[in-house]
Amino acid sequence: MNPISVLHIDLFQKGKTTSDFYFNTMKNHLVVGHSHIEKPHRHDFYAAVLFTNGVGVHEIDFQKYEVTEGSLFFLSPGQIHSWELSEDIEGYIFFCSQEFYEMHYVNQKLRNFPFFGSVSFPRKLQLNTEDLKTTVTLFQELGQEHLSKNIMKEGMILSLMSRIFINSTRLFSKDFDTLASAGGLSYFKHYQDFENLIEQHFTEQKSIAYYASLLGISSKHLNRIVQTVVQKTATDVITERVVLEAKRMLMYLDESLVEISLRLGYEEYSYFVRVFRKSSGMTPTQFMRKYKA
Repeated sequence: MNPISVLHIDLFQKGKTTSDFYFNTMKNHLVVGHSHIEKPHRHDFYAAVLFTNGVGVHEIDFQKYEVTEGSLFFLSPGQIHSWELSEDIEGYIFFCSQEFYEMHYVNQKLRNFPFFGSVSFPRKLQLNTEDLKTTVTLFQELGQEHLSKNIMKEGMILSLMSRIFINSTRLFSKDFDTLASAGGLSYFKHYQDFENLIEQHFTEQKSIAYYASLLGISSKHLNRIVQTVVQKTATDVITERVVLEAKRMLMYLDESLVEISLRLGYEEYSYFVRVFRKSSGMTPTQFMRKYKA
C-alpha cells in the first residue's frame, strides 16, 4: 500500500526564499501543485480554501463536503484530504506554518480558532452572498499584499489572515450557539483541553474518568461539556478520534490489521473491529476496499 504523502509549503514555492506562507488563485494552484495534490495527501501546515465558482466534492478525513460558490474550508496539519473539482473552478487558497503565525502573537494561537482547534468541528463554512463578497475582498487584499514589496508587508499579511479567521469564527458562531456566549466559550475552551489530552493519550487511555481526572472535573461534568459543545458523549469523541487514526493508518501504513489494532491499544482484534464498525458503519477490511478502489 502506498503511503499518504505529506506535503510541505516549499513544494509550491518554485524557488522562493520563504517557505512559511503561500497564496494563490485556485486555477494557478491546481496547475502549480497538480503532481502533488491529485491524490489524497496530508499537509504539515494550516490552510484556508475559498471557492468562488464551480462545483465538486472535497473529502477531508474521510468526510465528503459539497463544493459550491461560497464554500470556505479550513485544514489543519495531518488531515488527509482530496477533491474532485469541475473545470470551471475558481477561488483562492493560502496556507502558513504554525511558526509564521504564532511567533508574531503572544496570546493568539491558530488552535484558538475552533475550525483549527477541534477535530470534531466542521471544516466547511458556507457563505451567503454578502459574506462571500466581504471574504473575497479580504482574500484579494491578502493576495495583493503577498505580491507587493510594501513596508511592513508581513505584518499586513498576518493582519489580513487574522481578519479572515476571526470573521469566519463569528460566522460559524451563528450556527453554533455554544460559541455565541461567554459561558459557551468557556465550555469550548474546556472541550479543547479535553481534545488536546485525547491527542496525547488516546492510544493508551479511552476512559472518560481518566480524562475528567486530568481536567480536574467529574465525568458527569465532562459529558455535560461535550454534549453542549458537539452534541455527543465524551466516549463518542474518544472513539471517533481512535477510529479516525485507524482510518489514517489503514491508508498509509503497510501493516496488518492486527498490528494496527495493537498500535491503537486494542489487544483483542475482534473488539477493535466491533468498535470500528459501530463508529464508521463498515469493517476495517471494507473500509480499505472502498478507499483503495
